[in-house]
Amino acid sequence: MTNNQDYLQDLANIRSMMERSSKFLSLSGWAGVLAGCYALAGAYVACVFFSFNPDGIIYPINEPETIVIGIPAVIVLALIVLILAIGTAVALSTRKARNLGESIWNPTSKRMIIHMAYPLVGGGILILVLITEGFAGLAAPLTLLFYGLALVNASVFTYKEIRSFGLVLIVLGLLSGYMVEYSIWLWAIGFGFLHIVYGIYLHIKYEQE
Repeated sequence: MTNNQDYLQDLANIRSMMERSSKFLSLSGWAGVLAGCYALAGAYVACVFFSFNPDGIIYPINEPETIVIGIPAVIVLALIVLILAIGTAVALSTRKARNLGESIWNPTSKRMIIHMAYPLVGGGILILVLITEGFAGLAAPLTLLFYGLALVNASVFTYKEIRSFGLVLIVLGLLSGYMVEYSIWLWAIGFGFLHIVYGIYLHIKYEQE
């Protein structure tokens, strides 16, 4: 009986080693929670202080002054939220990796970042081009869509739940493209509420075992 138990334990250890070598498991659930909080705060500031509440796709140059002034401010705000989210993710994931005796910068994490970069960089450039051409109403739908695609790509190298998160964001992006007047609220749901929900779920499932 003891030999069988040792055999099963060895198999479990081998499986764990193989998973850690092919998966990036240092992703912190709390980073997702905080990223969601940053996104909700950013959406609130954009709507209340910068009067950014898209009701259509095209915003010509002769639109009201609040729209013309608000769009550059919203871009800066979005960059601040992005920097805070990335910085928090790196800091917390680094701490988690250190606690696990691993390095956050390894071949698996490099592949994950590269696969995420394709849709994020391409989508980011497209969004900036569209904004400069007056199509600011497409910013929220496209950020949801391309971020969702990036997460689906990244899910191959990390927790499987990231794939479902990405698919939900893709659906929200397509839906907000159809209902542009509600896109800022759908953006807040995707980047804010869902980030918090998935972050808590990942923390409970993988960080409290």
